[in-house]
Amino acid sequence: MEYYDTYRLVKSEDLNHHGTLFAGRMTEWFVESCFITVANEYKHPENLVCLKVHEVKFSKPIRKGDIINIKSKIVYAGKTSLTVYGKVLRDSNTIVEGFLTFVCVDKDGVKMPHNLVLQEPRTEEDIKLLERVNNLRK
Repeated sequence: MEYYDTYRLVKSEDLNHHGTLFAGRMTEWFVESCFITVANEYKHPENLVCLKVHEVKFSKPIRKGDIINIKSKIVYAGKTSLTVYGKVLRDSNTIVEGFLTFVCVDKDGVKMPHNLVLQEPRTEEDIKLLERVNNLRK
């Protein structure tokens, strides 16, 4: 699975009382970008709900004027769930990363199979991401 990219410009209204990007705003953008990834692959966004935000870790502050790249891709497919890995880059450096799990539901909110099949992990990065997802599922 390839990465999907979303770009954001950090503006004054996105800042917290420290003058850095508010974590809630970053998380909103992160969830939105991961949803776009799943929706593009599954093709039925009306049947997707976010089940869980896992391990979103901020490693560096993000400041006004920064242009960030949110990269996300599906790394695990269960029968009804899809887990996405996302990372936020500034100048090619990862500054935020984490996982989100989405579930496919019918019009009544009942889980249903998505029927997506992912390729086996081929790169070292994909193998490590799958290991991390499997640890989250324990």
